[in-house]
Amino acid sequence: MLLSLLDYLTQFHSGFRAFEFITMRAIMGVLTSLVISLLFGPWLIRRLTGAKIGQPVRDDGPESHFSKAGTPTMGGLLILVSIAISTLLWSDLTNRYVWVVLLVTLGFGLVGGIDDYQKLRYGNSKGISAKAKLFGQSVIALAAATFLYMTADNPAELTLLFPVFKEWQIYLGVFYIPWVFLVVVGASNAVNLTDGLDGLAIMPTVLVASALGAIAYFTGHFRFADYLNIPFISGVGEIAVFCAAMVGAGLGFLWFNTYPAQVFMGDIGALALGAALGIVAVISRHELVLFIMGGVFVMEAVSVMMQVASFKLTGKRIFRMAPIHHHFELKGWPEPRVIVRFWIITLILVLIGFATLKVR
Repeated sequence: MLLSLLDYLTQFHSGFRAFEFITMRAIMGVLTSLVISLLFGPWLIRRLTGAKIGQPVRDDGPESHFSKAGTPTMGGLLILVSIAISTLLWSDLTNRYVWVVLLVTLGFGLVGGIDDYQKLRYGNSKGISAKAKLFGQSVIALAAATFLYMTADNPAELTLLFPVFKEWQIYLGVFYIPWVFLVVVGASNAVNLTDGLDGLAIMPTVLVASALGAIAYFTGHFRFADYLNIPFISGVGEIAVFCAAMVGAGLGFLWFNTYPAQVFMGDIGALALGAALGIVAVISRHELVLFIMGGVFVMEAVSVMMQVASFKLTGKRIFRMAPIHHHFELKGWPEPRVIVRFWIITLILVLIGFATLKVR
């Protein structure tokens, strides 16, 4: 939105040319979304509290969580507004990838918002049915996948890449559509399952978004892509501005969500952020690297699947409670210990995933 104005101003001062560079606009994206979050966070928390939009707590959850009942939820609205404003201000809005990642994020946020509303309306932690939620996610993910498939003008956009073994490549063709669906919907639900403790989901999201933003920038930069031996895809670098906005919004939200949380993001935030990570990984063609960097999200989702499968097949549970962060709570770990240790694990995994770019 500001690019046209800044381009016009370059005729008066050459310093405005700095904003032609993605890196500068990414920096501004971080700062803009961070400031928006910090400025409007207290106001939103007051409004949510006044409207009695409090978090329902699972009656079968850890007893330490019962005191959290009534804490304002749907704070993810703050994240989405911050991301949207920052992205619209600093991105090149003629870039189709920008619109895809933004609309997918907001679309999944809408699904999560409806789910949150249902929880609050009926005063329980169930929300809309799993089928209804999956239907909404599927429509958005498949629409985005189909659009990306139909507008692809480079075979690399439809090719599955493998980290480290860069000579291994699989052209997906029409199977790109179901693959994108699995990645985006899977990432969305994995982040949502992780969002069970104060700050547990948002910091890993910030770390992974930072790395994906850098990867997107490298993918869209011919020289970096050639140096790292990854396919060059024109225009993908612009997504780095969106990722930067995610980082700023996430850090701003963490200011209020850190233990003990003043506000929870709710499904409106968790589903949206997970989908955002998934669609960015898809467009930058590094879905398998996302699988590595988002290992904590994967672990949380797998723990639920293992728990359900084990109970249905044997009648026994593998973990004391799933997702796995509750298992460690019931083993006696204080909540802050679980949170920080999961953050540390994420940082290590992000570094490992990032390192695969150079390993050949």
